[in-house]
Amino acid sequence: MASLIAEDLTYSYSKQSEPALNEVSIKLMKGTLTALVGPNGAGKSTLLRLLQGQHQPERGYINLNGIPLINTRSQVSLMPQRSFINWNFPITVQGLVALGQANHARAKCCELEASMQRVGISELAERRLDSLSGGQQQRALLAKTLMTPAKIFLLDEPCSALDPPAREQFLVIIRQLAEAGLTFFVSSHDWGKSLNAYDKVIALDKAVLASGSPQEVQQTLDSIDCMRGNYCCG
Repeated sequence: MASLIAEDLTYSYSKQSEPALNEVSIKLMKGTLTALVGPNGAGKSTLLRLLQGQHQPERGYINLNGIPLINTRSQVSLMPQRSFINWNFPITVQGLVALGQANHARAKCCELEASMQRVGISELAERRLDSLSGGQQQRALLAKTLMTPAKIFLLDEPCSALDPPAREQFLVIIRQLAEAGLTFFVSSHDWGKSLNAYDKVIALDKAVLASGSPQEVQQTLDSIDCMRGNYCCG
C-alpha cells in the first residue's frame, strides 16, 4: 500500500493568480526515496506545503494509508530550505535537535542521542550551529526533523548549498533511513548523476511532466523540446 496518495491537487495563491499547481497527482510508497525536480517557480515548495497540510488544495485530496491527511498530519514532517534557518542563532546542535520534539515536550537524552547518531553527528552535540560546515548543518536540521513522530519526510532543497562530497554523504544518509522504513520526498533543482540514488523521480512544472525511474523521466523530458532548457542534465 502506498504511504501517501495525492490526486488532482490544484492550488492558487489568490483568485486572480494562475494556479501554482494544476491537477497534480503523486504516490509515495513506504520506505522509498523520491526526488521532486523542476525549475524555479515550478511549484515544488507549494506541493510540499500541501502534502504537509500547511495549505489546503482548491481541488483534489491527500490520503495517508487511506486516511485523509487532516487526520494524519503528524505523520508527515517538512524540513524547510536553508534560507529559512538562522544559522547564526546561538544554539548548539543538541539544542536544535531537541526543538524537533513533538508537542514541545522535553526530549529525553536517549532520543536526542539516537536522532544524532542516525545522521552521524553525535560528536558535534555541543558545537554551535555557526561553527559547522554546510553539510553538518543540514544533517543537524535533518536530525531535528527526525525527532518528530512522522514516517514521511518532505525535504525542501536540502542539497542546494552543499558541495558534491557533502551532497553525496547526505544522500547516503537518507537512503539508509529509507531502507529502514522511512519515506522521503526530496525537492531539487539538480538533474545530474546524484538522482540515480533515488528510487523514483517526479518532474514538476505546475503539473506533473513525468514520473518514474531516473532513466524513464530523463527520456520523457528529452522528448519534450520546450523543457530542455529547464533541467541541468549531467
